[in-house]
Amino acid sequence: MKLIQLPTQAFEQRIKQELEENPALDNGKEDDNEDEFQNDEYDDDSYDDDTINTDDINIDEYLSDDEIPNYRLQANNYSADDEDKSMPYAAGITFTQHLTNQLNTFRLNDQEYLIAEFLVGSINGNGYIRREISDIVDDLAFTQGVYTTDEEVLKVLNVVQTLEPTGVGARSLQECLLLQLKQKPKEKAVETAISIIDEAFDQFAKKHYKKLLKKFNISEDDLKDVILEIEKLNPKPGGGYAGNNRITEHVVPDFSIKIIDGKLELTLNGRNAPELHISNEYNNMLKGYKEAKNKTKSQKDAVQFIKQKLDAAKWFIDAIKQRQQTLFVTMSAIMYYQEAFLLSGDEMDLRPMILKDVADEINMDISTVSRVANSKYVDTPYGTKLIKEFFSESMKNDKGEDVSTREIKKILENVVNAEDKKKPLTDEKLAKLLKEKGYPIARRTIAKYREQLDIPVARLRKKI
Repeated sequence: MKLIQLPTQAFEQRIKQELEENPALDNGKEDDNEDEFQNDEYDDDSYDDDTINTDDINIDEYLSDDEIPNYRLQANNYSADDEDKSMPYAAGITFTQHLTNQLNTFRLNDQEYLIAEFLVGSINGNGYIRREISDIVDDLAFTQGVYTTDEEVLKVLNVVQTLEPTGVGARSLQECLLLQLKQKPKEKAVETAISIIDEAFDQFAKKHYKKLLKKFNISEDDLKDVILEIEKLNPKPGGGYAGNNRITEHVVPDFSIKIIDGKLELTLNGRNAPELHISNEYNNMLKGYKEAKNKTKSQKDAVQFIKQKLDAAKWFIDAIKQRQQTLFVTMSAIMYYQEAFLLSGDEMDLRPMILKDVADEINMDISTVSRVANSKYVDTPYGTKLIKEFFSESMKNDKGEDVSTREIKKILENVVNAEDKKKPLTDEKLAKLLKEKGYPIARRTIAKYREQLDIPVARLRKKI
């Protein structure tokens, strides 16, 4: 069950760990540094006369001339992408270090530099300082032994706010936008944008455009230019820092679905079918033990150790085989259940499907299906998708048919995209429109789906 739950990359790490811990397992790759096994280690003459009954160990069960595991020969879903591939990562510096390095370009005395360093350390990942100046003054005194005033900290903060990326060190979204606008060329739209953000930020945020037109005595075209300038700004200047050392996560699809001659074909990523077999050295040890006429105590102890490791190796190889079969059977059921969608790529063709539907189809437990769907991806003709995206609840349409909630969300998204942005539709009107299309949904359900789709309320979707 634990192996089934692992996505491909974590599965590869688990295999690597097992290979390191169990010398009886071999992945078929030569290791030049590995010492050659010496049978002499087990030839202890001091136990020559001590013969031992070995009826409890059936050596033939552990001996095999098969260099390639049986499950590798039977698998019909092996692909050739299991070769070792590594991608080097460029070493980078943290966002905080990036800002600290810039402080060296300013003329600051020792105390000002310590304050600047502390301020930089208080900047979060989005580029903001979310603390009161008075709290920073207190912390400087208690933790750094730097006694200063609000005025001096604000003076140093003005220096920090000139660092790149522009807008960093702001204490609010309003201040962040103003810092960026003041760095732009002094054009009419920029000057007006500065005035609006500085004097009427709440009205702008709530899109009270009529009040802004009257207050600043500007035309609709002027306001459109202002909005365009503000939309170019970055509300999270720290989030766009490209020099940080976050490790880029690469999605490795666990499955691949292709359309061949109008039919779906499923393959399991070849990395899920490692070439594991019993180590030749361990086979040779057992053969030597079987052929020996007089079994010494040291040989008996060695064989007991080998037996334990071989049992673990056989169990692990069998567990991999079961993992392959379970993954393939489960994903096959999901694929055929959503065949219409996978052939068309249209989310409107997604059938409502829950874990129980798949579990009943393949006669497995719901928890097993959940483990297969958890954190795994499938490469489709329409992009790489998380398997969980194929699951959705059902609702009844006006004809009494079960339809996927994903289908309803897609229709809702299309309706919002097609609305008149000067008069965006309220949740009540959206519910009425969907009811006319055959989907009787309550207003509160519309609000729930809208939030899940990251669609703001009607007032915030308004444009001039």
